[in-house]
Amino acid sequence: PLPPGDTSVLAGLYGPAEAKVSKELPDRAALEVLLRPKVGLPGVMERSREQLLRQTCEAVVLGVLHPRTAITLVLQVLSDAGSLLSCCLNAACMALLDAGLPLTTLFCGVTCALQPDGTILLDPTARQEQEARAILTFAIARSERKVLMANTKGSCSVEEMQQCLAAAQRAADTIFQFYRDSVRRRYSKS
Repeated sequence: PLPPGDTSVLAGLYGPAEAKVSKELPDRAALEVLLRPKVGLPGVMERSREQLLRQTCEAVVLGVLHPRTAITLVLQVLSDAGSLLSCCLNAACMALLDAGLPLTTLFCGVTCALQPDGTILLDPTARQEQEARAILTFAIARSERKVLMANTKGSCSVEEMQQCLAAAQRAADTIFQFYRDSVRRRYSKS
């Protein structure tokens, strides 16, 4: 159980299943990402995040192995105390990994908040996000720490963005270590 106030997302992966003809792709699996808010119906914010998540997942899933099928990833927000998009990215990667889908690389999400004085906060809380001058979320691939996706809200200079990216890439190593430990724990139990 997570301490109260932490951001948590539950991920479920369904498929490969038969795709609806309208969504069927002849050369690879069609990937759909659905983001469900804690309460209420998905809105504009969820839709734009679904797109970012889908693009990131599509960049690493070897969908060519299952052409004309559909894979659906459902992310249910349980609690949002800040850094939600990066939490969704991490839940998505763990779900893909857990389902045994072939991936070209693992990825993780890291959120940075740029404070008014220029300091960088990693994994900001909702309150820190409100006070920030800019919020940057990166999806970082394990191979070569490549950036798969970057999303910026607010304003920052190119130099500040590069500093945030460097901090996010360093933080990514810790997340990949967490993935390794979780997978090891999971398979040592069976």
